[in-house]
Amino acid sequence: MTIPADLKYTKDHEWVKIEGDVATIGITDFAQSELGDIVYVEVETVDETLDAEEIFGTVEAVKTVSDLFLPLSGEITAFNELLEDEPEKVNTDPYGEGWMIKVKFSDASEVDNLLSADAYKELVGA
Repeated sequence: MTIPADLKYTKDHEWVKIEGDVATIGITDFAQSELGDIVYVEVETVDETLDAEEIFGTVEAVKTVSDLFLPLSGEITAFNELLEDEPEKVNTDPYGEGWMIKVKFSDASEVDNLLSADAYKELVGA
């Protein structure tokens, strides 16, 4: 299981890459392995402003559907359209081509609520 040290994490198994006031968000390697083969990613919240912890979309695997929770309040500015045709990228490259959304976050202090790689490793028992 991969847990890159340069990312932040949530207890809901999303990863967050901070670049200025934009966060790229996806699900962790742990989450995709727990879900199994991902067949569909749905995000209908692009151009919407949501609060942290609100549902921004869903990910559908062969046996289950899981909600995706926004780690940081802000405007969802982009959805990874590659996932429309190749949702399996979330399984094969969760931290690269499998990213899900970009958010222009509105409250930088919320970043402090995210987990470090070490804290996330402890959470998942890695």
